[in-house]
Amino acid sequence: QVQLVESGGGLVQAGGSLRLSCAASGSIGSINTMGWYRQVPGKQRDLVATISSGGSTNYADSVKGRFTISRDNAKNTVYLQMNNLKPEDTAVYYCNVNSHDLRGIFRIYWGQGTQVTVSS
Repeated sequence: QVQLVESGGGLVQAGGSLRLSCAASGSIGSINTMGWYRQVPGKQRDLVATISSGGSTNYADSVKGRFTISRDNAKNTVYLQMNNLKPEDTAVYYCNVNSHDLRGIFRIYWGQGTQVTVSS
């Protein structure tokens, strides 16, 4: 059983910072890309940032220069440092992990989501 446990969401004023964490546990196999997505009610889930197993990163244009994604492979954990937050960053943030399980089958896992609210 694979679990992704997220933490670090909350309420912050515009211009503030938050750091999200997502730890993967269980028989997850070989982790490939890890990332963060976000979703607001009534809209699709959008990519925020991803990081490959080799450390290559990709960001949505709206967060470039403000958000930083990183990972600790020894802990199977991905982080999202969010600085200079804006009200439009308000959303539920979801952790995403892609891996090949112990049988070599490609798997996609999602966290339970953590609410980030930025007040103006």
